[in-house]
Formats: sequence, C-alpha cells, structure tokens
Amino acid sequence: MEFLLQDGNQLFTGALVLMLMIALLEGVMLLIGAGLSDLLDNLLPDMNINTDAPTASTTGGLTKLLGWLRFGEVPALILLVAFLVTFGVTGLLLQMLSEALLGSLLPTWMLALPVVLLALPQVRVFGRVLRFLAPGDETQSVSRDTFAGRTAVITVGRAEVGSPAEARFSDEFGTNHYVMVEPYEEGETFSQGQQVVLVEEQGARFRAIRPAGQIAAE
Repeated sequence: MEFLLQDGNQLFTGALVLMLMIALLEGVMLLIGAGLSDLLDNLLPDMNINTDAPTASTTGGLTKLLGWLRFGEVPALILLVAFLVTFGVTGLLLQMLSEALLGSLLPTWMLALPVVLLALPQVRVFGRVLRFLAPGDETQSVSRDTFAGRTAVITVGRAEVGSPAEARFSDEFGTNHYVMVEPYEEGETFSQGQQVVLVEEQGARFRAIRPAGQIAAE
C-alpha cells in the first residue's frame, strides 16, 4: 500500500481508483434505472475537437485515432475504463521496474507521456476483447459490409460533416453494433437520440442520412 501512495505513483494509483469509482457508480445508477454512459455521452461533445474551431486535418487525425481505438465499435465508457486500467497498471509496473533497477521511482512528469503511448495500443486490444464480453454485444454476427442501409440511433455527440458521432443499431441476431457516423449532406447535423440511415462507409466512419419519414415530415 505504501508503494501505491508514493509521489511517483499517485497519478497511476489515482487512475485505478477512478476506474473503481466509475464501476461502483455505474452499478448504483443501474439499480435506479439510469446509466453512467448517459453522463459520459453528455460530456463527450465538449471534449471532442469539433464545432467551429478545428481544421479539417485536425478533425481527420482525431477521427483516425478514435477509429484505431475502436471508438466506433464499443461504448465510450468501456474505452475509458480500459484506458484507466492500462494506464494505471502500466505506470505502476514501470515504477516497480525503476525501483528494482535504479533504487528509486521516476518522476511522474517523465513517465506520464510514455505510459499514455504504451496504454493506447492496450486500449485497442482490450476494446476488442471487452466488446465480446459486454452483455448483448456478442457477435454472431453480420459483416460490416452489410451495415449500409441500416437504421441507427445517435448515442454520443453531435454529428456534422467532418465531425462524426457514435451511433448504435441492433442486427437481426440482437447484436449491438457501434459505428461513427457523419451526415451525407453538407450543413446537415444529427443530434443525440436521432435516427439515421447508414449510406456508405468511408474509412472508420459511415455517412448517413435522415430516414425517409423524417425527411417527408419536414
């Protein structure tokens, strides 16, 4: 316990404590019929590089990173938990190695960035593993090539051209699929809770349109 609370380990220990708090809070909220994912969904649009400020190249780079991390395949909460676990454990293991070889811990500022870079590939792997462990998300499963034409619901963020949001749909096997979507038409936007129809795949994202009923109603 003393090792975990040393100055050089507090950041990594804090990440693991935060993960446990998230798990506890999620359990409590599920008991009252809510979910922590809803809170995270409300926060993510403010954390995404979108709206008025970003350049196209910055947004494209962010989209590629999110796609590489399987952000469009699993809920954001799972990826957050995976990052906290891998960041915390990797940092503590490196500090244990440093103490064994050098006799002291490395400063947090020196170790933080390398640990982030080591944690991200682990998040990608854990995201795939946890996707199959998540209830209701086991893949029986339809191919991604068949996603075009399916109706999905925006679950995270606000979708604009060049700034995708997360959407979810269930296939005929009852399997949930998570994809990143952006509007097909320039100037179109999709908000959280809105239904969209997937039209075509572009890299890690899908371009989408409103369902015919919504278009007709307008």
